[in-house]
Amino acid sequence: MWRICYPEGTKNNYYRLRNRLIEEIMRAMTLQYFDKDETNYIMYFTATSKLYFNRNKFRLSEYFLKKAEGRATNINAHELLDIIYSDFIKLSHELVSINPERYIELRKQNAEQLKNLRLIDDILAVVNYRLKINQNFSSSENPIVELLEKTLEDFSADKEIINTPVLRLKIVQGVSQIMLQKREYESLEGYLINAYDEFVKEKLFNKSNHNNKLQMLTYIVNTLFANDKLDESLNYAAKLKESMDEYGKLLYDKYAFFYYNALVLNYSVTNIDKGIELLEGIRDNESLKNTPFYEVFVYLNLAIFWFKKENFHASIKQLNKLYQHESFEAADETLRFKIAIAELIIRYEIKDYEFLERRIHQIKKEFRDLVRKDENVREKNFMTLLKDMAAFQDVKFTIPLKKDIKEFILASRHDSKDDAEVINYSNWLQSKVKIDKKKSHEEDIIIPED
Repeated sequence: MWRICYPEGTKNNYYRLRNRLIEEIMRAMTLQYFDKDETNYIMYFTATSKLYFNRNKFRLSEYFLKKAEGRATNINAHELLDIIYSDFIKLSHELVSINPERYIELRKQNAEQLKNLRLIDDILAVVNYRLKINQNFSSSENPIVELLEKTLEDFSADKEIINTPVLRLKIVQGVSQIMLQKREYESLEGYLINAYDEFVKEKLFNKSNHNNKLQMLTYIVNTLFANDKLDESLNYAAKLKESMDEYGKLLYDKYAFFYYNALVLNYSVTNIDKGIELLEGIRDNESLKNTPFYEVFVYLNLAIFWFKKENFHASIKQLNKLYQHESFEAADETLRFKIAIAELIIRYEIKDYEFLERRIHQIKKEFRDLVRKDENVREKNFMTLLKDMAAFQDVKFTIPLKKDIKEFILASRHDSKDDAEVINYSNWLQSKVKIDKKKSHEEDIIIPED
């Protein structure tokens, strides 16, 4: 590039020009958007105060610092308040009208609240990350949940702390994470809807916590789906879409993925064709391509939808596209393991029995450590059944094999992990041996990042 701009010069000239241009763009962006976000506005006042302080204009410095304090207090911006209080203490050296003892005490109180908030943030960050990479196909218990549960119990004893809107929202988020990990969907539904209604009634939602509102609505949509309340789920999805348009579509791009995921979940039950049409339409959506594992979401769901339509060759085609994406390799190992087993089911349906047997051997080798774990004995047993079934090809199963299949299905009724399967093993086996079993609509729930 630099040779085009400076064919007779050196690349140093190009990089100086490039860096200068970047700096000018940064200044222009800062000037144009500093008042579009409350946090940026507070930082603007704080920076202006520092500017006047360095020029010995202490009264002006105090004026802008007070403006920053007022706005930061209104939105409970504790991290910014820590900086502001420190600046007031520093300014007290120059202005006798500022009592440093007041701001020292305020800083202590704020530091305590900040410590509590950071503790919750740290735990939630780990929970969110693990949920995001697992996509709820995890085969083991999350040790963070116990720590989160204990922390929230400690907070609940301090009424002064939990009455602040910021922490109330964080507690809702924390409790939601616990219930999601435990798959207590019915309890979560009531808890979230009540919490959402309370915040709406008290008018606690605003621009600064808009992310929390959208996140709460996403949880509600997914939980209602898990509880088979599809009409209500779609109604709240409409509320989510309406809220995404607020504040000039402030967080629209961030939550577009979760909105489409909500529609896909519901369409997977109510309208397969509409679901496929939606996924095909958003596959090349540029605003969604920055979402982690976006390609995994699109191609995996297309594979599932085509499987449900019994177009198994189209389903395999989508899985092959999924395997080619680099985001698939970055996905959690457990998720890749469950997808590989789903492929076995599809291979069986297209009667690719020889490939199926080879693939089972490959999966056991590739995911050796997972296969050996006790919590994955269900997957191990299912692959054994598949191998035995493939050996019969188009011949009717023997009575012993039918008995093994029936025992697997009966055991599933007491297994809480069958909703974490890409294709439900028991429901599929049931279709092969005509054993009645109520079909569940519980699916994987995708959690928005805080």
